[in-house]
Amino acid sequence: MTIIEQILLGIALAMDCFSVSLASGLQMRRFGLRCVLLMAFFFGAFQAMMPLIGWVLTMSFGSYIEAVDHWIAFGLLAFIGTKMIIDHFKGEEAQTFDSTRLATIITLAVATSIDALAVGVSFTCIGLDTFTRILSPIIIIGITSFLFSVAGNAIGVFLGRRFHFPAELLGGLILIGIGVKILIEHT
Repeated sequence: MTIIEQILLGIALAMDCFSVSLASGLQMRRFGLRCVLLMAFFFGAFQAMMPLIGWVLTMSFGSYIEAVDHWIAFGLLAFIGTKMIIDHFKGEEAQTFDSTRLATIITLAVATSIDALAVGVSFTCIGLDTFTRILSPIIIIGITSFLFSVAGNAIGVFLGRRFHFPAELLGGLILIGIGVKILIEHT
């Protein structure tokens, strides 16, 4: 796998991170560097860890993981997206969704990185059969996801402040849309 292919793979996997970060930024409406970096760290870390986990599990459980990974991602994103939409209709005083909570960030990181697990499963099929061979793609995937997450948050905060989008509604629809996209791509 060439360095260009690794970068393109990193960008492809980072798109979900970007979209979810954009939705979170719309909801935050304020660029809190600590929160943005925390989210970007977890998104990058999970995107980097999942291919490694997928690669390791491929040795004995590959077909089972591929059969359900898209359903897990869809379920997590649909759950969080639905919660955001419900919060939108409850009104500001009753909203419970908080994209800055650590539990929410980790849930979103897991949901957006399920595709990366499947990529790790495919690594052995393309000849990446040692840890040293998958190290470079894993690092590139993690760094790309981190950067795209920071960019998505920044853009979301800017748009949310400037245009006063119905953030929870729009964010919820984006998350559900990403979940449906993942489901359609894998079925």
